[in-house]
Amino acid sequence: MPLPRNETPRIQIQAVEPIVDCGRYPVKATVGDHVDVYATVFKDGHDTLAGSVRVRGPGERRFAEVPLMPLGNDRHGGRFTVDRPGRWQFAVSAWTDRVATWQNELRRKVDGGQKDLAGELAEGAVLLGRDSLTAEEGLAADAGDRHGVTTSETFEVDVDRELARFGAWYELFPRSFGGFAGVAEVLPELADLGFDVLYLPPIHPIGRTNRKGKNNAVEHTEGDVGSPWAIGAKEGGHDALHPGLGTWKDFDALVAAARKSGIEIALDFAIQCSPDHPWLKEHPEWFNRRPDGTLKYAENPPKRYQDIYNVNFESEDWRGLWQALLDVVLGWVERGVTVFRVDNPHTKPAAFWEWLIREVRTEHPEVIFLAEAFTRPAMMTTLAKLGFAQSYTYFTWKNTRQELREFVDQILSWQAFYRPNMFTNTPDILHEYLQLGGRPAFEARLVLAATLSPSYGIYSGYESFENVAVREGSEEYLDSEKYEAKKRSLDGPLLPLVRRLNEIRRSELALQRLENLRWLETENDQLVAYAKDDVIVVVNIDPFGDREGVCTVPVTLGFPPVFAGRELLTDTAFTWRAGRNYVRLPPGGAHIVKVAG
Repeated sequence: MPLPRNETPRIQIQAVEPIVDCGRYPVKATVGDHVDVYATVFKDGHDTLAGSVRVRGPGERRFAEVPLMPLGNDRHGGRFTVDRPGRWQFAVSAWTDRVATWQNELRRKVDGGQKDLAGELAEGAVLLGRDSLTAEEGLAADAGDRHGVTTSETFEVDVDRELARFGAWYELFPRSFGGFAGVAEVLPELADLGFDVLYLPPIHPIGRTNRKGKNNAVEHTEGDVGSPWAIGAKEGGHDALHPGLGTWKDFDALVAAARKSGIEIALDFAIQCSPDHPWLKEHPEWFNRRPDGTLKYAENPPKRYQDIYNVNFESEDWRGLWQALLDVVLGWVERGVTVFRVDNPHTKPAAFWEWLIREVRTEHPEVIFLAEAFTRPAMMTTLAKLGFAQSYTYFTWKNTRQELREFVDQILSWQAFYRPNMFTNTPDILHEYLQLGGRPAFEARLVLAATLSPSYGIYSGYESFENVAVREGSEEYLDSEKYEAKKRSLDGPLLPLVRRLNEIRRSELALQRLENLRWLETENDQLVAYAKDDVIVVVNIDPFGDREGVCTVPVTLGFPPVFAGRELLTDTAFTWRAGRNYVRLPPGGAHIVKVAG
């Protein structure tokens, strides 16, 4: 092995945390979070080392420093706080403090009674820049020399607004509420219910060619409104509004009214086109064609989407396609939209999303992207790593205690980069549990979503217990709102529980995070229990019968042997204890217990 070309550093900096995939991707944080940095720092010999965490916020040219503190066994740690969204950078630096090293050696010799210290004091005088030095002067001098500074590679923290971590979402079709003006009228009600985000499916012109009829019928009839996801018509494409929903003035007024109510509008970003989309004529090279020249419509067997064409990301003009899609997003951002729910991102190249999200958030770090990616874990986690602030999850399909625990534990293992949004239902997903379980099933799933995850959502109709599938064995709604307009209003019987849960979520900081979750044993498979700091949740997931059992509160949670609890759903007080506690709940019932301080 040849000799190194340059002198190699003697200080070793290893096992830096937090990082993702050896630093390939940033860890995630939200504004106000503390970022705890750890590293193993050591050097041959017995020199005294010191170090710092070097930190640089978005747009800053210089690094600030936070001291590294020893944690034992060569492990060191430091903390910095992120106070604005964007990409933060950090690195770990370490050095030899020659003054402190010399003082440590001198002190041990003085304490050992050694008298002849002339050589040691001469060394100290040189270090401290003095002509001469006494032992007392040397030991009282300020340390802090930096020799042989070694710095780790630089890592990143992707910081979002708090809304990326914590928020309640409500999804509705504007055409079922009277267009933009009608949606604006219900904003005060949505705000009163405690929702933070109003998500709208695509609001663009809908194609007429191959338009779907009611219940996904291949043939449509006069008056059928079509699927909003069949984007594009003679009126325009992804940068245009469906004329039946209102004008640009109406849309701008909706965005402004939402912000005034404390709600943000989230738009659907679906990269697909109806046969009538202007891009089909303007950029035919952006679409897949079979050998006979025909376009290939979208499919997800057994589902078929004859009214939709996918774009071709392997087009020779892929750069033009990427830029056009970026321009679409930036155009909506300029109109005040800073939250996007992205349709099926897992069917598009990961490199495209990494580029697009980085481009958008470099200029607009407040923008939040939610991934609708019901797919394999490798792709779900990669999308999160490369920039998506939130992700849909498999929550709707996890209904037993074991399924829930395995599912949440998996998400907890991804917490450095993945944030879940647990929607109870979507226009595409009406799970059998809701179809058969009646009101108790809806109540149980609502409590679980709202307390397990800091971010959750419901799709319009959930509050009215809509549970009829188009056919047995299907998760599609009968008379799905995807293919027809309905007359909607916010008057469902579940809304009082929605309001109370959102009140509890906002008042209890423990429910605004995921990483603090601890499972509790119940000795009954139909009772799911967990603690988040000083809040304990127990849910009866059986929608058909009362369930009773014992909820065990371990002493490791740090509660007193006997403690007062307040049930937040009913505002009743009772006493619990560390150890075994009897619980009886009606079908779909729940306790949310605040432990008294």
